[in-house]
Amino acid sequence: MEQIRVAVQATDPLSHAGLAALLQFRGDLTVVRNAQRAEADVLVVAAERLSTEVVATLRRAGSETGAPVVLVIGEIDEGDLLTAVECRVVAILPRGAVSAERLAHSVKAAATGGGVLPPNLVGELLKHVERMQRDVLTPNGLNASGLTPREIDVLRLMADGFDTNEIAGKLCYSERTVKNVIYGVTHRLKLRNRSHAVAYALRAGMI
Repeated sequence: MEQIRVAVQATDPLSHAGLAALLQFRGDLTVVRNAQRAEADVLVVAAERLSTEVVATLRRAGSETGAPVVLVIGEIDEGDLLTAVECRVVAILPRGAVSAERLAHSVKAAATGGGVLPPNLVGELLKHVERMQRDVLTPNGLNASGLTPREIDVLRLMADGFDTNEIAGKLCYSERTVKNVIYGVTHRLKLRNRSHAVAYALRAGMI
């Protein structure tokens, strides 16, 4: 069984000891020492609220480890949610609802690219996304994927096997325009070539 290495950080020693105790007897989880934090697969952070100091800690930890964060917190409101997400938080557990099972589930979800949010915060996050789409992305011709409708059209035709000349004909663009669109997507998303761009767009559900 592959071990998930977990680093624990808390604003008080009691919370740190409690969380470490909940995790350390799981056969598939290993709690690493603070000196080994850079090797952690997941970082568990406990705090009473998302204060300026806690945000600074999360940002610093993110730059040091690059690991996803499970946030155990006493109180959090919708205004703090996007800040938490920006700090690599992928799972939020209310402090009063923490159990060994829930904590382990959140850690495993974080380690495999998933996330865990209380139902009320899921609704708030969706509202934020909707507002961003309406107020920021749509007026600038973008969508949540960060691609313009023209870029999506070109990628979709590339996925269907059409070459540059055929794409230009179907979309009534010049070949230069199509090449510029492809270059813009691959350069901005740091993709190696056209095939990589198509694979990325398909995997991300963009096309």
